[in-house]
Amino acid sequence: MSSERVSSVLIVGAGPVGLTLALDLARRGIEVAIIEQRRKGDAPDPKCNHVSSRSMEVFRRLGIAAKLRNAGLPADYPHAIAYRTAFTGRECGRIHIPCRRDRFTDRTGADSNWPTPELPHRVNQLMLEPILFDYVAATPRVKIYNRVELESFSQDEDQVTAVGRDLDTGEFQTYSARYFIGCDGARSTVRRGLGIKLEGDGEFMRVQATFIRAPQLIAQQQHERAWMTYSLNPKLSGNVIAIDGRELWMIFNFLRPDQFDFDVVDRDGSIRAILGVGPDFTYEVISKQDWIGRRLIAERFRDRRIFLAGDAAHLWAPYAGYGMNAGIADAMNLSWLLAANLNGWAPAAILDAYEAERWLITEQVSRLAMSQAEEETRRRGSVPAHILDEGPEGEQARAEAGRVACETNTKQFAAAGLNFGYFYDSSPLIAYDGSAHPTYTLGSFTSSTVPGCRVPHLWFDDGRSLYDALGPEYTLLRFDPSVDVGPLAAAAQKRGVPLAVLDVVSKEASALYSTKLVLARPDQHIAWRGDELPSEPFRLIDRVRGALAAGQGRVNTSGEWFNCAADGC
Repeated sequence: MSSERVSSVLIVGAGPVGLTLALDLARRGIEVAIIEQRRKGDAPDPKCNHVSSRSMEVFRRLGIAAKLRNAGLPADYPHAIAYRTAFTGRECGRIHIPCRRDRFTDRTGADSNWPTPELPHRVNQLMLEPILFDYVAATPRVKIYNRVELESFSQDEDQVTAVGRDLDTGEFQTYSARYFIGCDGARSTVRRGLGIKLEGDGEFMRVQATFIRAPQLIAQQQHERAWMTYSLNPKLSGNVIAIDGRELWMIFNFLRPDQFDFDVVDRDGSIRAILGVGPDFTYEVISKQDWIGRRLIAERFRDRRIFLAGDAAHLWAPYAGYGMNAGIADAMNLSWLLAANLNGWAPAAILDAYEAERWLITEQVSRLAMSQAEEETRRRGSVPAHILDEGPEGEQARAEAGRVACETNTKQFAAAGLNFGYFYDSSPLIAYDGSAHPTYTLGSFTSSTVPGCRVPHLWFDDGRSLYDALGPEYTLLRFDPSVDVGPLAAAAQKRGVPLAVLDVVSKEASALYSTKLVLARPDQHIAWRGDELPSEPFRLIDRVRGALAAGQGRVNTSGEWFNCAADGC
């Protein structure tokens, strides 16, 4: 066995979640090691096709958003969603989302008016992951060990020890770290090693998915190109995703309830029906990517020094495009908590917030995605019988089918609520003030400064994004420069908590922010708000760094601490 390899954090899995976690930890000064079974340069499966707005905001902070936005489809290729009788058939309806060339100038898209400096981006994992990998590989504080399979692991009060096997030489290697993160996917070795079960809703759909190469397909269309094209057909339901806008495509065949065996269903016949092409059309099957739709969440996201993130912690059908993006949100939540403890300004108790915050959010988000899957399944079963007919009756049927499809799915492909509406309402790190959090749906939300909500985005009068001006850790937003924030800054300095004070000058502020002060966390959620500082600023600092036991107080907007025993905090 080779010598021990030591780091502060050990991550299993170099997919988008593990890579993003490593990159952010390194940015915060943490030494990270990643073990990954694949070789360097091995192509990932073409699973994820959408990077959410929140994830693009993350990549903006990490300095790679521009690189990612220039990857994927050609610059002029529409990111729209089309509904047709077949890929090469007649178009019934279209959800307009601009191509990346026009992403920030075309304001007519379904998501073009969102309050963010980074709108969503359609790019497949085939293009996204290599960009992330190269950035991580070039980061001094991160070491990636490829072709290593996790064999075993154990933990004690001080560290986690893992044993990996080099898949090329058979040699065993030992790794040790203060903390250990399983980002190793749906069949997580880490989750199974901890004996953590997945719970939720069992199988509710099966999808026969095929990754193909067909360079001549793009010219067969009767209508403008689209990132995703649904086939509305009484006999067969499916869709087509453009991967590179030239020759690579993913074909999804949504199986009927009586179709259980992926291999029994005529794959070639289904592909041709979804595409609307005859027997003379040629294509190459690159791989089969069949999947089963479930809604499953790990019963726990943590076992002492070991954590789960991404698909290792939760699985659901990829509706609203939030599988990978939920994992990236996990990573960014966990990253700053780990770094706070490892950098010495927060006790280990701060890590209790990860499960307290992310488990409940996963439960909410997965149910939203599940409801969308159920709604779309019902729609697929009610395609008008005359949709393929010539003449006025067929035209009317296609128009109605397109209208219903667009109304049903716009909230999925422009999921503003899923991006910006979720909040943390049971966190040990947030000073709640008794205000109710605004409700949100898949497609709608209300910007709010209630503690636990996302920091509302705005543009400074000089054109800068608020998010670009935030500090790397805690930032106190001050909307009235006459308010003395010295006592809070002094308390933070005494406790070693990194705190930046940012005076906000923006005409948009009064409509979005109702208090003079807002404390933003490193993950852009609100930790506290008020018109003046609380009377005991050290208690607020101790709350947000995890050093104040749960139930020891909340503060109101005038800065006064409540007695929780009396007021029921």
